[in-house]
Amino acid sequence: MSRLFGTDGVRARANSDKMSALSSLELAQAAAQVLGFDQVAEGTRPKAVIAHDSRVSGEFIGAAIMAGLASSGVDVYDAGMLPTPAAAYLIADLDADFGVMVSASHNPFYDNGIKFLARGGKKLPDEIEDRIEKVYHAKDFRYPDGGEVGRISRFADAEDRYVTHLLSTLPGRMALEGLTIVLDCANGAASGCSPDAFHIAGAKVHVVAAEPSGTNINDGVGSTHLSGLQAKVKELGADLGIAHDGDADRCLAVDERGEIVDGDTIMSILAIARRDAGKLKDNTLVTTVMTNLGMEQFLAAEGISMIRTKVGDRYVLEAMKENGYSLGGEQSGHVIMSDYATTGDGILTGLHLAAEINRTGLALSSLAHRFERAPQTMINVPEVDKVSANTNAVVQAEVQAVEAELGAQGRVLLRPSGTEPLVRVMVEGPDQPTVDRHAERLAKVVAQELAL
Repeated sequence: MSRLFGTDGVRARANSDKMSALSSLELAQAAAQVLGFDQVAEGTRPKAVIAHDSRVSGEFIGAAIMAGLASSGVDVYDAGMLPTPAAAYLIADLDADFGVMVSASHNPFYDNGIKFLARGGKKLPDEIEDRIEKVYHAKDFRYPDGGEVGRISRFADAEDRYVTHLLSTLPGRMALEGLTIVLDCANGAASGCSPDAFHIAGAKVHVVAAEPSGTNINDGVGSTHLSGLQAKVKELGADLGIAHDGDADRCLAVDERGEIVDGDTIMSILAIARRDAGKLKDNTLVTTVMTNLGMEQFLAAEGISMIRTKVGDRYVLEAMKENGYSLGGEQSGHVIMSDYATTGDGILTGLHLAAEINRTGLALSSLAHRFERAPQTMINVPEVDKVSANTNAVVQAEVQAVEAELGAQGRVLLRPSGTEPLVRVMVEGPDQPTVDRHAERLAKVVAQELAL
């Protein structure tokens, strides 16, 4: 039987077997046991926070989850439509035992997902997910009766609590005063609280894609579709644009010239800012193997070390937690500021990026171009045995040969896809022709040696 949980909770097409009302209810019953009753003192009723993004299917899936939790004896606080990082914050703020976020992040509206968060709003380790899955398959659920069933309450001030928290992290009450900002809320979970937060912080705010219909989330908008935001920033002469994804745990930006500022660049800006404020733990940034070599070299010259992890914000979080580091993230815009959040928070990231423009007096384009990116090429090689990518002797010999030729001026990465029979070949180096040549050479060997 394949594992129910993926890299970020349970995710599938809404109303499929894996994401039906019944499976959602039973998954909630399993979580009630593992995250609730296994953790609280006997005779105590667990508390859980639940939120969802703007997908139409979130209504029935959320209702099923609340029914599963309450029928197991858990008191449920329904926070309604809110970002994933808001759910994480509210679990800690309410001192709840755990929480649930119903979202498929940047996926199309017809997908959905269920993500459980532990006490304090933290992601679950694999072993806890495995325990939930074991109870789920065994159907070993609790069925209290009478007054022992849980209650469901509307978490009426959930959004206000979250926005207040966001604003409390900024250096001043009007930290964004004088800035004109365009916000793309992806017709998702950020549609209410993101404009509020930026406006209260003093910015002049223009909002796009903040009218969720249930079916338009991420549809040509948000952090995966930036062209509309780029055009709007230039049209209005704004200082910057901020784009979220459907559940607002990501932030990508557009500078005043309409150029994209990716997660790597945002992290470099925030790393310098946190270092200058004495708040960058051990002057270290945690990021992934995909981060550009040019950024690593720039940060090293600034006295900032960089630790690389596997791709995935959960691996970044693990490395941050292990050593207490305060800043990390991914190119995709998952930026984790652990002084203020337990997960990536697109609104928090955007607020601090905008505040840095005011602090330095520099345009975002100037902040974003403080380092030169190393030329990079990535080639997707389909229909190959991805499991053997990093063990095949011929492939590895070719990788070592390219690395020897590049020396300190470049690097090579073979990354198997998590969902397809595909290997991504990435090469960075001193110039684009050299990088292209080596990438094509490696891709040819991978295709020949690992062909299915």
